[in-house]
Amino acid sequence: MKRTRVVVNDLMQKGYVYYLTEPMGRSFHPDFTPDLTPKQMLEMGVFGGKYMTDCRDEFPEDWFTHAKLCHERHDPGLNFFGVNASRPLSYWREKGWIHPDDPRGWFQWYCRYYMGRRCPDDERQIRRWKAMKRHIVQIGRHCSQGDWSCRPRQRQALLHWAYDSRKV
Repeated sequence: MKRTRVVVNDLMQKGYVYYLTEPMGRSFHPDFTPDLTPKQMLEMGVFGGKYMTDCRDEFPEDWFTHAKLCHERHDPGLNFFGVNASRPLSYWREKGWIHPDDPRGWFQWYCRYYMGRRCPDDERQIRRWKAMKRHIVQIGRHCSQGDWSCRPRQRQALLHWAYDSRKV
């Protein structure tokens, strides 16, 4: 595959450059098997619709055709499970979980990884993603199959990490 240069100019990054070196949606690390694509996540409703409202130029247009977005504010009603399951970005920064290349956090990393970017932070982010599996186990233990109203905050949080708890 030919390397494709991407230049990012949005509210959080100016002149940030990265390269797409893998085909979109392919060649993932064998331990990284997300249930949902970024497009599916945006269509279902994540992060109260506020996430990625200023960086549409970086990603495929069709990701945003049916995305549930709100430019003005974080609106938990736009989330698939209708609840707020987010912490503010300041919390993630305080914990040291934000890498400078992806100032919006894990989902930004995942969108870029899905697009074909590979970077030194991939292994750390995949470990963080894998750590969320414990929540799938908890839902399986405490909820009846198909009862999406059981543990909605936990289910929404899993959705933020590309896990589809509707299967549990």
